[in-house]
Amino acid sequence: MNTSKPNNCYLYVLNTMADWEIAQITAELNSGRFLKNGQVKITKVAYSPNSVTTMGGMEIKVDAKLTDVEFKEGDLLILPGADTWMAEEHGHIIGMVGKLIDRGVIVAAVCGATVALAYAGILDQRKHTSNGKGFLEMVCPTYKGSSNYIDAPAVCDGNLITASGMAPLEFTYEILKKTNVMKEATLAAWYKLYTLREPQYFFEVMESMK
Repeated sequence: MNTSKPNNCYLYVLNTMADWEIAQITAELNSGRFLKNGQVKITKVAYSPNSVTTMGGMEIKVDAKLTDVEFKEGDLLILPGADTWMAEEHGHIIGMVGKLIDRGVIVAAVCGATVALAYAGILDQRKHTSNGKGFLEMVCPTYKGSSNYIDAPAVCDGNLITASGMAPLEFTYEILKKTNVMKEATLAAWYKLYTLREPQYFFEVMESMK
């Protein structure tokens, strides 16, 4: 799928979700400041309509229940890290991931969400990363995807993006690249700006958007 904007962007929210892991991607999509076609609306979905509390103590309002969402080809689903992924109520969304990927939905999972995918067998046949191969083997005894593990901050394999919890920047980069929401030159300059932290690349970003 090579689009200039996801049809719909969904952020699955749950208690204890790691604020920092999705902060940069949500900021860029929601602001639209460097995107080709402006803002991408983010719909916050959960297993229930009740608000959730992040690891940082921020309360997040849920926009829609998961059961009310009809995912379509070209949609983006972001799964943040959290300490509560093994709770029974999140089994529904994890159980959907394999079929969503096959239907053309881009699924981006980071940190604890990759553990949930490992338990579900989603990573067994797909290239992926996490917080370390040994980490997945330790926390998920049923994990069988070690031969497909790539020691990198973030990995994109088809419609699945996975990332370490220590790599929110690379997680954001892979999502922006896959969804094609930025011009190629803008994305390259944007990535240099945040990795090299040199002001000249901010001006490259702005110049690339003309």
